[in-house]
Amino acid sequence: MIQSWYLAALAFFERGTFDVIHDVADILIVAVGIYYVLLMLRGTRAMQMTTSLVLLFAIYLAAKRFGLVTVHSLLENILTYLVFIVIIVFQHDIRRGLTRFGQRPFFGSARAAMESQVIDEVIKAAMLLAQKRIGGLVVFERDAMLDQFIETGTILDAAVSKELLYSVFIPSFENPMHDGALIIRDGRVWQAGAFLPLTNSPKLDRTLGTRHRAAIGLTEETDAVVVVVSEERGSVSVCFSGNIVRNLDGAMLRKVLVGLFDQRVRKKAKADRRSQNTPVERASRASSAPEAGGVATPAPKSVTEPDEAG
Repeated sequence: MIQSWYLAALAFFERGTFDVIHDVADILIVAVGIYYVLLMLRGTRAMQMTTSLVLLFAIYLAAKRFGLVTVHSLLENILTYLVFIVIIVFQHDIRRGLTRFGQRPFFGSARAAMESQVIDEVIKAAMLLAQKRIGGLVVFERDAMLDQFIETGTILDAAVSKELLYSVFIPSFENPMHDGALIIRDGRVWQAGAFLPLTNSPKLDRTLGTRHRAAIGLTEETDAVVVVVSEERGSVSVCFSGNIVRNLDGAMLRKVLVGLFDQRVRKKAKADRRSQNTPVERASRASSAPEAGGVATPAPKSVTEPDEAG
């Protein structure tokens, strides 16, 4: 077996240089294509369906191998229309992937800078809203499109800024957008006043209000990340993958968001921290640090701790 593989590899590289480069390029193109398809499906329900289709194909091969005529015939008829099934089931994800195709490899630095700026603006707005005891819901759309999971609000298509986010959530009869979620798509404010699906999980704390349940409900269905500001207690929480992390300050909120988002943003945040850890910066912080015995910053609460109804 090893000798046959060795002979095949030797025969492959004994050909002309152009032929070898041609075949290697061919393999790389296919590998990169598969990688980006998986990247496009990551974090979506389509990924679960892809796993099911792969399992179905494995059963088809097994039925053919072991002579299970009925199972093989049935699956053969199903797989004949597989292309149409994939197009119908994955239509939103295919459109999303084609829209974003090419952004990552060619504009990585610009995209990382944009994502970092958006996170900064959201953190500033969330802290200001919490200070003023104004409730808010800010949704980061990621790989999974949210169109089919939300009730569409007012389309804005505006740049993300602390001032815009703050003004959207100011409670007023003349501001219908405040009673809903603000959704960020591709680094811009896509819409405001959107309504999210509520979670039906019986494990959640019953004191969690509609705002928190809506945030958790959306993250149970998609890979979105939701920042929640409570108007009752002036606290900030983050919801992701059906989980909630509560009572975050600005630094902890940044740490959670950066940890949930792209690796490039994480690298930029590390670079920023390194620039702040120079000897001069450390000496400056040490001189302005409070004396021992001060009040410690409370740790974030878990989902099981009581919270306000908002």
